[in-house]
Amino acid sequence: MDTTLTAALASRFASLALAHLTREYPNKLTHSLDGPQDVQGPRALHPVFYGSYDWHSCVHGYWLVAHLLERFPDLPEAPRIVAVIDAHFTDANMAGERAYLDLPHNRGFERPYGWAWLLALAAQLHGMKTPEAQRWSRTLTPLTEAFVERFEEFLPKATYPLRVGTHFNTAFALTLAHDFARKTSRDTLARLIEETARRWYAGDAGCQAWEPSGDEFLSPALMEAVLMSRVMSTNKNAEEFAAWFARFLPALAAREPATLFQPATVTDRTDGKIAHLDGLNLSRAWCQRTLARVLPAGDARADVLREAAQTHLDTALDHVAGDYMGEHWLASFATLALEA
Repeated sequence: MDTTLTAALASRFASLALAHLTREYPNKLTHSLDGPQDVQGPRALHPVFYGSYDWHSCVHGYWLVAHLLERFPDLPEAPRIVAVIDAHFTDANMAGERAYLDLPHNRGFERPYGWAWLLALAAQLHGMKTPEAQRWSRTLTPLTEAFVERFEEFLPKATYPLRVGTHFNTAFALTLAHDFARKTSRDTLARLIEETARRWYAGDAGCQAWEPSGDEFLSPALMEAVLMSRVMSTNKNAEEFAAWFARFLPALAAREPATLFQPATVTDRTDGKIAHLDGLNLSRAWCQRTLARVLPAGDARADVLREAAQTHLDTALDHVAGDYMGEHWLASFATLALEA
């Protein structure tokens, strides 16, 4: 089984994404109605991110193809990727997306998962040096600024984190947003995320990892650890994260809690919620590989984590395609895992 992102896999993932980025239906709208004028179809509401079954999956579908284009510029799918992004990333289309966000009843739209993925897309485009990518980055700016503002407004009043393993998980959102803030020199946002993460999670210890629930695609335990590895490494003091991690998962070397080392069972991939569990296996592999990389050389826990990551990858990679309930989003998480 592949353990890294190869050109062949990148081509497969790019083809999957291109097949759903502009597929308007089926579509699961997250949409508040303030009056009859709001009764519209997906593309009328979202001129850019109308495909991929739902808004956030369309956003990270664009992240995926942009990332693959950067990693493998000679992909057979490269001309199609450029053409699709060029056709959709226009000032007029982005103005339509921004107008939707600016409606008063849409202030909480896609909080925090879609917010975070939009910033991940912005970070991806910001880091690409081709003229077209820089143009796409500028075109995305109205949405980027909207979600930076929303994070900065929301985090100070968010007394508690959300520890579920679904779209509402705050550790995942802060991880992607922190990566964006660091890559784009948004120091105010980065500091706010670091302060918030410590406020929410620094006192956690002895994690029992009561997971998975039946529709989770994120590990609340491992995702929190990845966030704290990001936050606590910013001061160049490796000992801070090492001490926190030892308190948080004190029996990790003994493969406890056992649930973190057992891939989730997926019984029906046509059921959108049950299919989330394939994503859990992929996102766990991403987290396990990420955490193994930040541990000191020779730390036995790193081998334990790498072995668990491989088991999760072996379980999930064959199921990235097959049914649209997983096919419209799983390749993004497979890429995170393979690139970790």
